[in-house]
Amino acid sequence: MIRVLLVDDQQLVRAGLRMLCESAADVEVVGEAAEGATAIRLAERLVPDVVLMDLRMPGVDGTTATARILAQRPAARIVVLTTFDDDDHLYPALAAGACGFLVKDTAPEELLDGVRRAAAGDSPFSPNVLRRLVDQAVRTRNSQAPPASPVGLTDRERDVLALVGAGLSNPEIATRLHLGVTTVKTHVANLMTKTGTTNRVQLAIHAHTNH
Repeated sequence: MIRVLLVDDQQLVRAGLRMLCESAADVEVVGEAAEGATAIRLAERLVPDVVLMDLRMPGVDGTTATARILAQRPAARIVVLTTFDDDDHLYPALAAGACGFLVKDTAPEELLDGVRRAAAGDSPFSPNVLRRLVDQAVRTRNSQAPPASPVGLTDRERDVLALVGAGLSNPEIATRLHLGVTTVKTHVANLMTKTGTTNRVQLAIHAHTNH
């Protein structure tokens, strides 16, 4: 059972997310929070596998809550739920350690799939959100430490990197390249080491900004 914590300042949004999650036999909503401070306390007490995190909330915002939750529980998987006017908040949330980014109008089955992928260690993100993250990465790159240059990527690693950049999950990459999922995971881990990235979303950004 995947334990989920819902964090959003709009009660109607939380209610909709709860109904959706509870429609799945393998997902359990263990708590709700309307702002970041409560989310931090609940994450420590309830130990959720996945946190669905809004970014703009009164008091402690989603980015700050993400960083504090991960400082307490590094194994937590935090998936940001974003709207199209949240661009200024996306990259800070990535830097804080969010593992995935989904738009709030994502289709129900895609959102549930995102929860499952996050719980399994993958990084779900809507392709259009990835594009916006890439754009922000390009805009802010001059003020950030320069990205590590890839060292000795094999042809297969370059294939995997391109597909990560296209937003494909590990099973999808495995199918596309006729590989085992475990082999793809190994390639992704090696790519993170070689590119100096720390999570899949950063690796996807690297694929776009360093090709």
